[in-house]
Amino acid sequence: MFSEPDDPEVVARMRTAHTVASGALGVVPGRPAGSDEGPREAWGWRGRTLGKPVTGPYRLGWLRVVHSPVDHASGKLWTGPEDAERLVPRQVPRPRLHVVRQWTEGKDAYKAELYDHIVGQAVSSAPVLATGPRLATAWWSDLCTALGCLSAVRTERAAVRQAYLDRAMPKYLAFLGGPVPTVPPAWSTAHGDLHWANLAGPELGVLDWEGWGIAPVGYDAAMLHAYSLVEPETAARVRREFADILDSDAGRFAELVVITELLQSAERGDNLELVPALRRRAEEVWPRAAPGEMAGR
Repeated sequence: MFSEPDDPEVVARMRTAHTVASGALGVVPGRPAGSDEGPREAWGWRGRTLGKPVTGPYRLGWLRVVHSPVDHASGKLWTGPEDAERLVPRQVPRPRLHVVRQWTEGKDAYKAELYDHIVGQAVSSAPVLATGPRLATAWWSDLCTALGCLSAVRTERAAVRQAYLDRAMPKYLAFLGGPVPTVPPAWSTAHGDLHWANLAGPELGVLDWEGWGIAPVGYDAAMLHAYSLVEPETAARVRREFADILDSDAGRFAELVVITELLQSAERGDNLELVPALRRRAEEVWPRAAPGEMAGR
């Protein structure tokens, strides 16, 4: 989740669209039974999405509205949740997607997605951890199992493309002082945005399936680790839980990929607090590989 956009026009437009979607789907603002809190909002990156708890045909649910310019209302990010509902097995715990509705208003396209409400809540209100989460051993075990199951899903969707690696890794990892590999040892299917605001607890739930698809092996574990770097105990826990992959050639490569992406996004002002830790981690990861060890695999 992200903070409410600074632009009041974006806020007003998205809240209006959410109201329109609520009427079309026959839902009203709701909240979990026994909760004393009123309905809350969950904003996506720069106001692209807005979600709220609702009640309606499927009892307690979550209504998420997505915005896009009409000429970009297609492709991977637009269809990700629906593709996940069709292709990702239920052994990967996530809210079920019940209904999708789309409409346009001039140059703006909107999509309403009605989900089950998650059990519990997001582990963090932001992708980067502020404090270490208290998660049971079973939660970690379930996450490892879920990512293993997801990795075997067959899809033509791409979360990361080779052309991006060829272009971005030499640029954003130049501070390492030498050539780095750009070809992954292997590819598998990944969630693609596995940070702490997209994970629920105390019962595991994996949220936000817009960007899932093929990525370098170990990509999800590497991303979760990167978003944990400012909270050392949690970062160490991620490394322990996913040691089998993060300590491998593939895992080290995946870490370099994720670091590249997050350093690039920091140029746009995103998650600036991560930058020093990302650079340190890259310097820790890369010397562990002998020259050429991962290149060309």
